[in-house]
Amino acid sequence: MLNRWISQAIQKIEADFQRSADTHLIKLDIPSLHGINIYLKDESTHPTGSLKHRLARSLFLYALCNGWIKEGRPIIESSSGSTAVSEAYFSRLLGLPFIAVMPRSIAKKKIQQIEFYGGKCHFVDHSSEIYAESERLANELGGHYMDQFTYAERATDWRGNNNIAESIFTQMQLEPHPIPNWIVMSPGTGGTSATIGRYIRYQCIKTKLCVVDPENSVFYDYYHSNDKRLFCDSGSKIEGIGRPRVEPSFISGVIDYMQKIPDSASIATVHWLENLIGRKAGASTGTNLYGALKLAKEMQLEGKQGSIVTLLCDSGNRYLDTYYNAQWVQEHIGDLSEHKSWLSQFT
Repeated sequence: MLNRWISQAIQKIEADFQRSADTHLIKLDIPSLHGINIYLKDESTHPTGSLKHRLARSLFLYALCNGWIKEGRPIIESSSGSTAVSEAYFSRLLGLPFIAVMPRSIAKKKIQQIEFYGGKCHFVDHSSEIYAESERLANELGGHYMDQFTYAERATDWRGNNNIAESIFTQMQLEPHPIPNWIVMSPGTGGTSATIGRYIRYQCIKTKLCVVDPENSVFYDYYHSNDKRLFCDSGSKIEGIGRPRVEPSFISGVIDYMQKIPDSASIATVHWLENLIGRKAGASTGTNLYGALKLAKEMQLEGKQGSIVTLLCDSGNRYLDTYYNAQWVQEHIGDLSEHKSWLSQFT
């Protein structure tokens, strides 16, 4: 018999979803790419401001239906920030305590948002420490470790049911090139790329999936080597994406092509994008868009036309003290001039 509290919790999450609209698909105005259209799926408009709102909703429903979440027991998550913000939101919705285990280097704005929703932050020195510490806290407090890095690829229904892939293809139906040549995605857990890649194959669509990886991440090397033992000592400087280990949710078999994007290119691209659309975006959006622009340039040189869709993952207002702070960029990322020069061809 279904537990009464679980039933009420699921109804609260579904009601919250029903109140939410779909996110916009923004067409970029780039005249130099004649016949090639680039679109941004703007995930920053979710209630918690990022792509991870979709993931958090799915993780909660998955855990509730599995009987893992208990009334009054805390939720613990290992996160680089955005997932924790969204899970704090859903924890508050269900009246549950929430603890985010995260590196100390996380953006201050994300910490403030987690605390705004009633969550607490538990810090570790290195991103590789978040897993064991999350498990320890969950065992010690009798709570549930959500473990996005394991369950992200299976918590979302990849066949449809209003997932992000289905939304993209629905919104593209009236565009000049309704079936994208490419969808470009950067991996954090790998859950979104798994959902998109599986959906493309299930629906027998000709679109190809390109996954773009930042520096200090093992996903790109794993894609080429298939070595699950890979480990990176340095954490990614592009918050929300890149991992020091091969996460269980990263499914390389759904990917058609991978690119390694320099961190300086990611930051240069979000500054370029701000001049184009008048809004700031997080650095992972820069990683996505730089990869999309490289693909567009290749298409142009080959005389091809078509469309490319990528994601605006979150707002740059979370990163005013880092990616939009010239001194921080100089000290942690370095010179952007080479990539700014390359991007100038698209203005």
